[in-house]
Amino acid sequence: MGECDASDAVIPWVTIETLTPEMISVASVGEAPRGFAGWQRVVQRLLSKTPAVYDTFTTSAIAEAVQTARERAEELDLEIPSRSGPHLLKLRPVFGPAGDVHAMRMWLGPASESVPQSNAAVGAIWDLETQTLQLPSGSTRLPGISAERYVPRMSIAELFRQMPTFDGHAEVLDLLYGPRAGAKLQFDVAVTDWSGRPPGQWRITIRARDDERTRGAWWLIEDVTSADTPAEWPTLERVGLREAHRRAGTHLAVVQLEHTSISHWLTDPAPWVRWDYLFRPVDVFHQDDRPRLVELGARLRSGDTAGVTIRALDYGGGYTPTSLLLYPYPGYANSQLAIAQLVRIADNFPVLDQVRPASESRQRGAPVGYDEQLRHWLAGRRKHSPAY
Repeated sequence: MGECDASDAVIPWVTIETLTPEMISVASVGEAPRGFAGWQRVVQRLLSKTPAVYDTFTTSAIAEAVQTARERAEELDLEIPSRSGPHLLKLRPVFGPAGDVHAMRMWLGPASESVPQSNAAVGAIWDLETQTLQLPSGSTRLPGISAERYVPRMSIAELFRQMPTFDGHAEVLDLLYGPRAGAKLQFDVAVTDWSGRPPGQWRITIRARDDERTRGAWWLIEDVTSADTPAEWPTLERVGLREAHRRAGTHLAVVQLEHTSISHWLTDPAPWVRWDYLFRPVDVFHQDDRPRLVELGARLRSGDTAGVTIRALDYGGGYTPTSLLLYPYPGYANSQLAIAQLVRIADNFPVLDQVRPASESRQRGAPVGYDEQLRHWLAGRRKHSPAY
């Protein structure tokens, strides 16, 4: 086998996000982020590396092909003749949970080149009304989401729980809870599923939406895990604070008062509160107590603290009286966020390892969440987390 020329670099796939109808941009070129770069500029750079193609295929022709593949929601393969031989344009849609195209993957190069395999990617939808992130079944191809744990809807707190080194929660919550035209984010984050498998890395690209299709945001999640991805660990400060809270038995959460849901756990989750694998994240608090949380927003916005006793869903399907001491979330654009310290009132409460069988839960009433996946997750979490 002869030596490869230095110029024979692998031609990467280009990921063009199509998260809103009026805007498209480049999210990634191979494993490199592009942060909403103008797609025409990126395409022109690709064409400049294959000048022979320029004679028969232009940027506008590629734009037309991308738009056609997007509208039809199907793959597209075109052969382009050139002076140096045939070239290929390959387009592959990335679907979201409703079957919409959240991105187009594009590869352009000589027909003689080997086309690299593209990493997994899926679209997701944050729906503000239901307080859930909706994911397609194809998300099980991503690191951190196993087939056993997959559910079509999850809370944002559950997603954050898989990102132990992430520190951009406030910025993400600001976009999700106050979707404004033009708001967008892109970031890379290490993810884990607490199962002992190697962690992976996601690239998340988000655009806010407030239209007839969605009030919330459309997401693109790409697997950008590679052998060169550096391992990420929580900072010493974060580890120390979490351990101090664990030893003190305190539990702190970020609560969204207007929508009465838990957005993020700042410490280990309170073990008597069932906050995960719910059909509706607002069910973590009893429906008769939610108006009281909403009413506290005015006091917190004035800078005061507030205390309230509410009923929190437990792992037996009932509600346990829980005291919440609420503080304003400092420096946050969305004034409906609060830091809550949760303290249990009752001593006799069902905790993690007392989850009822699904059949028993159904006898008491309709299930409130994904019970089978919950039991699988809790079994793994107790094995791999020092909190249990």
